[in-house]
Amino acid sequence: MTKIYLDHAATTPLDPVVLRKMMPFLKDDFGNASSLHSWGQKARQAIENSRRQVANVLSCQNEEIVFTSCATEANNLALKGLIEATKGKHIIISPIEHHCILDTAKHLKKQGVKVTCLKTDKYGLISLKNLKDSILPETVLISIMYVNNEMGIIQPLLQIGKFIKEINKLRKAKGLPKIYFHTDAVQAIQYLDCDVNQLGVDFLSLSAHKFYGPKGVGALFVRKNTPLIRQQDGGGQEFGLRAGTENVAGIVGLGEAIKKVASQKQKTAKKLNKLSKYLIEGVLSSIEDVQLTGHPIKRAPHIISFVIKGVEGESLLLMLNEKGIGGSSGSACTSGSLQPSHVLTAIGIPPASSHGSLRLSLGKNTTKKEIDYVIKVLPGIVKHLRQMSPFS
Repeated sequence: MTKIYLDHAATTPLDPVVLRKMMPFLKDDFGNASSLHSWGQKARQAIENSRRQVANVLSCQNEEIVFTSCATEANNLALKGLIEATKGKHIIISPIEHHCILDTAKHLKKQGVKVTCLKTDKYGLISLKNLKDSILPETVLISIMYVNNEMGIIQPLLQIGKFIKEINKLRKAKGLPKIYFHTDAVQAIQYLDCDVNQLGVDFLSLSAHKFYGPKGVGALFVRKNTPLIRQQDGGGQEFGLRAGTENVAGIVGLGEAIKKVASQKQKTAKKLNKLSKYLIEGVLSSIEDVQLTGHPIKRAPHIISFVIKGVEGESLLLMLNEKGIGGSSGSACTSGSLQPSHVLTAIGIPPASSHGSLRLSLGKNTTKKEIDYVIKVLPGIVKHLRQMSPFS
């Protein structure tokens, strides 16, 4: 049976080279990195090597990288840790952030923190004017994701970073608190420039399993001298910011994975841009009443999202699966929910329509032959579902 995996935004397969690098630390080199004996020191050396690999890709100092269990933990640490450290009273986010940002913001709101959720345009992009108008004297944090995980749109992070830098100069002169800048770069690491100095960010979150590394490990870039209070109490691991015995094999896998994707970034992005364009044109030309969501140009090369009128997303996914195609109806964390996508709601798509969403996310090994198969199969499935629908 044909098997085509087009859900790489949810998770990616573990790269064989990455697995080989991890294996010694799953078997023979099992030491605790906090131990002083040779087993422990070998584990420590492996962690620090991975820290250097991540720092090289982000163009930062080694000690600015904190390893976590995933990007969700990294995002929680950045937002909650900064607010606790600064006793901040106001943060700004976008309405299309991952749920771990939105839910963390809800938690902070219960603690008395004012949360401003910016409006977006019809593509999901925020405007600098809107951002500027939302800043208050007590603002301490702006968190904007780099690439949206459902639609693939790219937010103007460079411009936002420069804007915040200029605003902070004025605020310093007025004696106002500094505004820190965080980005969830989970879907950006593979394909976009994530130089933290160019972006002007103080925090950047990532997760290994989104770029062919293992699940259960992520990282947070924390700019030097940024105030942060850890959220897990216990040992002094990760510069005292993340207590708990390190996942040595996972960290080794993350380091190797990020090193590899960085070396192939331009080549892979060029290939997937062509395939994505081909898929978009194929779907829009072969099926009526289909809308591409997100910006037509300002988008990452691997995520394509459609809203298909007259079909229900779950049924669509099940029928695609019967044909050997794996996709999703939104982010992996919410695809089992009956609630409409908060991302599509934010850009003005009615709940009834958003239930017909389809996200297809490509990977480095996706082929044109596989895309041809999807373009061939999808129209028939949509036609069948529309004929069955009582609302057609």
